[in-house]
Amino acid sequence: MAEKKNTVQLVRELAQPLADELGLFLWDVRFEKEGAVWYLRVLIDKDGGVDMDDCEAFTRPMNKLLDEADPISQSYVLECGSPGLGRELRRPEHFEVCIGDIIRVRLIRPDKDGNREYVVGLAGYEKNRILCCTLDDEGNSTGDIEFALSDCAYVKLNDDADLF
Repeated sequence: MAEKKNTVQLVRELAQPLADELGLFLWDVRFEKEGAVWYLRVLIDKDGGVDMDDCEAFTRPMNKLLDEADPISQSYVLECGSPGLGRELRRPEHFEVCIGDIIRVRLIRPDKDGNREYVVGLAGYEKNRILCCTLDDEGNSTGDIEFALSDCAYVKLNDDADLF
């Protein structure tokens, strides 16, 4: 028996070919409730970043695909946009495309040294583990550290331009 797909999986299957056709990277799909309202957020990116024209070029046909497929039974608000500078890394491909970037890792619980947050360089990704390098005040590597994704509250690109 085939596994039933959730809303995010269904929408991702609709959005991926459209993103490919438009030369966009489908960063993430989220279906989230805020207060009484459900939001379907489709986050897109491309080299150099997306602009309003990219978002509009994606939103119009995406809206049509959603109307035709009707994968969501309740009412919702569709938002298509950029994942932003401090984007969250959630999927293996996110980590792979961000190798070499500076990331912010927030742990669910403090580690043995009492630390909960790290700003480190992303050096690699292996099944459910991120491999990183610690950095000095100038951004130079000072050692290796790794994190299990299950220990992380979130992993985001560091958007603090004044860090070093």
